[in-house]
Amino acid sequence: MRVVSGMCKGRPLKAVPGNSTRPTTDKVKEAIFNMIGPYFEGGIGLDLFAGSGGLGIEALSRGLNKVIFTDREAKAVQTIYDNIKACNFEEQAEVYRNDADRALKALMKREIRFDYIFLDPPYKKQQLTALMERMDIHNIINENGLVVCEHSFDVKLPHTVGKLVQIKHEQYGIIAVTIYSRLKGD
Repeated sequence: MRVVSGMCKGRPLKAVPGNSTRPTTDKVKEAIFNMIGPYFEGGIGLDLFAGSGGLGIEALSRGLNKVIFTDREAKAVQTIYDNIKACNFEEQAEVYRNDADRALKALMKREIRFDYIFLDPPYKKQQLTALMERMDIHNIINENGLVVCEHSFDVKLPHTVGKLVQIKHEQYGIIAVTIYSRLKGD
């Protein structure tokens, strides 16, 4: 695993020890960022099931100002810290050990709104539609903000979830990526 492009291009990233997480492959990571970027002029991101932090770190490397990383596994959180430090992104990152529901509640209280949200939950426990519904209802996605969902190829997500509209769907072997954009207006 490595940073694919941007200011930290080629920097190796640690994987989470054990087999409790499944890192996004470099091929899929590059495809995701080619669909949504490939580079950014600022913005704030949320890597909700961060694992090793690969997606959020890639977003920082490509120009996001800040990314909040959350994962419920202690080994994952330590790996995220290590990878952020290796890329010198400590000032641009916040890392929390929390499950997705609690993390969203905490972010809602802080009234943070995101330009990019990365959702790559464990494939067997996906609740992508419910998570996006909650994010939409609580208005944590900026107008024209994007939600990137990585999921198993056999999961079919709805075309719309509240104000979120599916704008892209691609399949890479057994992995699929579905991207939503938040429509204008509150």
